[in-house]
Amino acid sequence: MKIAKLTGLCTLLLASVGVSGVLQAAQVEVTWEEPKSYRDVKPSNESRTRFRERTFKELDEFFTELAEKLPEDQKLSITVTDLDLAGQVWPASFVGMGQSAADVRIIKEIDIPRMSFSYVLSDSDNTVLKSEDVKIKDMMFMNTVNRRLSNDNLVYEKNMIEDWFNDTFNDTFNDTLAKSVVSNH
Repeated sequence: MKIAKLTGLCTLLLASVGVSGVLQAAQVEVTWEEPKSYRDVKPSNESRTRFRERTFKELDEFFTELAEKLPEDQKLSITVTDLDLAGQVWPASFVGMGQSAADVRIIKEIDIPRMSFSYVLSDSDNTVLKSEDVKIKDMMFMNTVNRRLSNDNLVYEKNMIEDWFNDTFNDTFNDTLAKSVVSNH
């Protein structure tokens, strides 16, 4: 079993919303379990290993960015068990681009992004605050407002993850922001 881990501790400066001082974010640990068995983490123009590592690193960083909304004394542990990127990879010759061109990822509405994982949110005493096995998918991924730059290769996956995160932890980070604002006034 090959497991890749990233642990991050982020800092969020809330000066832009009128809060002075620095707020530490929750600690994040992402584990990619059995990544070779994932449904679709296929590159269009680079080695599978390099593409998989780059994709996981980018999603690790995104989970860390999202955790900036959680209290600093919490830890979010995520174990990813499957990933299916939006679209499908096809040989360039199949889509009329000739024999010499690299493979291409074709995005169609039918090829939705999906992800399966479990998570545990715990406090500084390792008390479990929330945990769940999760399967997310975005069947309307091509019809939603894009919240990211168009050159982001994982735009659909990040939008899907952010929607899940906001729905799951909304009460947690709203409480944190309220406490932070009250304690600084």
